[in-house]
Amino acid sequence: MSLLVVGLSHRSAPVSVLERAALTADAQTKLLQDTVAAEPATEAAVLATCNRVELYADVDKFHAGVAELSTLLAQHSGVGLEELTPYLYVHYEDRAAHHLFSVACGLDSMVVGEGQILGQIKDSLARAQDLHTAGRLLNDLFQQGLRVGKRAHSETGIDRAGQSLVTFGLEQLAVGTDVGVWAEGKKALVIGAGSMSSLAAATLARAGVAEIVVANRTVERAERLAQILTEGDDTAVAARAVTMDAVPGELTRADVVVSCTGATGLVLTAEAVAQAVEGRTGRPAAELAARAPAPTHGKAPLTAGADENCPLDLAAAQPGFSVMGEAAVAGMDAATLEQHAAWVAGGTIDRRERRTPESDAELITALAATAATVGRIPERRKPEPAAGIPRPAPSFFLLDLAMPRDIDAAVHRLAGVRLVDIESLAEASADAPMATDVDQVRRIVSDEVAAFGAAQRAAHITPTVVALRTMAADVVAGEIARLDGRLPDLDERQRGEIRQAVHRVVDKLLHAPTVRIKQLAAEPGGAGYADALRTLFDLDPETVASVSRAVDSTDKKDRPA
Repeated sequence: MSLLVVGLSHRSAPVSVLERAALTADAQTKLLQDTVAAEPATEAAVLATCNRVELYADVDKFHAGVAELSTLLAQHSGVGLEELTPYLYVHYEDRAAHHLFSVACGLDSMVVGEGQILGQIKDSLARAQDLHTAGRLLNDLFQQGLRVGKRAHSETGIDRAGQSLVTFGLEQLAVGTDVGVWAEGKKALVIGAGSMSSLAAATLARAGVAEIVVANRTVERAERLAQILTEGDDTAVAARAVTMDAVPGELTRADVVVSCTGATGLVLTAEAVAQAVEGRTGRPAAELAARAPAPTHGKAPLTAGADENCPLDLAAAQPGFSVMGEAAVAGMDAATLEQHAAWVAGGTIDRRERRTPESDAELITALAATAATVGRIPERRKPEPAAGIPRPAPSFFLLDLAMPRDIDAAVHRLAGVRLVDIESLAEASADAPMATDVDQVRRIVSDEVAAFGAAQRAAHITPTVVALRTMAADVVAGEIARLDGRLPDLDERQRGEIRQAVHRVVDKLLHAPTVRIKQLAAEPGGAGYADALRTLFDLDPETVASVSRAVDSTDKKDRPA
């Protein structure tokens, strides 16, 4: 059997695809169960975070394993296999271990060095253990991954190479100002009470906000978090819990909003944020619009390059591409389609008039009817207005850490509002400097991958060695029994001496070969030594397999739940 991982992350796929591929807890459970039920796989674990979805498995065939895991990811994510495939990456054997260890150290995170991924890996292992989909290989892999991650953080300065996603997001909201200075005296609303929301709430409390309101669908969890914030030595802050129904009213009081829930749809629409702005200022929220070309008449498509302020990325467009074609709007939600329609129209349109089923249907029909494209062009929002259009200083700050997103991307266009989400965080962190400690962490990862591979190869030959010694013991027992029949006059002391002498001879003959073969098996390519040993001593394959099953059973019994 061999280790295989198939997945996609912020490094391989655009945020719009990651959003659609996000797996709920129930979907992860079903994916694990279906994976181990598939023919190529015997073990499975899912690592699903806000910016990655990865399926790990122990498979007996590489090509069949890749095909099966890719198909299962597509089925359970709801993204078609044909669309998902270009964004998938595959790692096998040592490269798969190298990938997980790098992830555990924060080297593959959106913000290099962030430590929250360790908790997510631990949760992934616990889920696979609870569902009994993790066997010896994946237990060993994930356990060592956790150790490697902890080692990287304790032995190096990887923490200085980056920050947690929460801290980085708050720094982006503060726009160059010290977070402590920016947060002082502000009122915060935290939507959600999970691990990320709790981390955000604690970070805001330490930064000096005056009040934190926690909203959650399960009020008890919100109350528990509010109590922790109030009573914590380093987070003592006025905190209270509210229901989700109270969010609209709390929006008008809050200066900072952080949202991270498991909702599959939007938690805060652009309309809700606009109403909150109006409630705060007493004036309707103004929407910023980029300059656009003069509107065209009829249904004639606009061509690529017609305007540099187009909300799409036209750099990859080929001649004949239509910004109103299907490829231009593939994957857009209704709110983004509205933004696109506003740009095409050359100005702003009242949101409430635009947001109707009839107008949405008309827009989608018009876009589909004018398709004249070659290939897909990914959506590229512009959080900031086009050059030459001043943007008022923000007074309302929103941080969206959810995947899929909790807050409507159209909020980016509201004057006086600053929204930072996963996509803008990815753009901001792309050029972030990496500390020299990263090189040291990479060396740790390489060393640990070598050690893991050697241990796995050595473990692979252990059942064969045990079967060999079992066969030798059976031979000794048989010969002693024959001797007892031929020499019935021997007393018990004599029989014991003969028995010990024969065992010593056998042990001495087998000691050097079995020690050496374990050493050789730990080297790259050493798996063949087990086959050679089975052939040379004509070992029964079923005996070896039964030893393997016994070892696995013991491991599972000794393993923490």
